[in-house]
Formats: sequence, C-alpha cells, structure tokens
Amino acid sequence: MAKQTIATASAPGAIGPYSQAVQVGDYLFTSGQLGLIPETGQLAEGIEAQTTQSLRNVSAILEAAGSGLDQVVKTTVFLKDMNDFGKVNEIYGSFFAEPYPARSAVEVARLPKDGLVEIEVIAMK
Repeated sequence: MAKQTIATASAPGAIGPYSQAVQVGDYLFTSGQLGLIPETGQLAEGIEAQTTQSLRNVSAILEAAGSGLDQVVKTTVFLKDMNDFGKVNEIYGSFFAEPYPARSAVEVARLPKDGLVEIEVIAMK
C-alpha cells in the first residue's frame, strides 16, 4: 500500500523531518501535536490551553484528510507531569464521544519546545 502525506496550514507545520500525518489505506496516523498555536508558532499558556490547542491541531489535520475526531480509534497522550492528568482528561473528554477511542497516557521527561502535553492519534478515513 502506498502512503500519502497529509498537511494543512490549519495546524502547526512540522518542526523536523516528519509529516503532520500519513495515510495508509483507510488509516491515518498523526504525529504528536503540541499545544502550538498555528498562527504564531507559540505554545498556548498552561496545561488546559495546551491540551485544547493540541486537540484542535489533531482535529484540523484529520479534517484535512477527510476524517474527524469521531473516527479516532487510538490516542496516545504524553504528559510532562502526570499530576495534570485530571485536567487533561476533562478537556480530552469534551472532544470525544462514546464509543471512546482506546488511549495510552504516559509521563515523559521532556517534550519539544518544553510543552506540557503532546497528543497523537490513529484514525480511520
């Protein structure tokens, strides 16, 4: 199967040698999305704002590929501080509806640009 690159100006551009997302068959694989504001390239302020922006970025990428958050089957949430899990979980829950995607959440030592949260997804087209 051929892979197709997905890109949109409605989400932050890649800050390295990678794609915003790749489509293979009927599946979309996004790169991790920080809470970067596409228009400024700056991180949103605080864990709540970064989580919201991260999910908006994921949503924009999926929409560019003809999909959406309702087609997400798996997410991975990377947190700078697991103590923020409750706040992230509340915002995350406002973006997804049942049946919820499978999810992993892990604390990491450091994220690019010193972000507080990064989210990646696998979705169906």
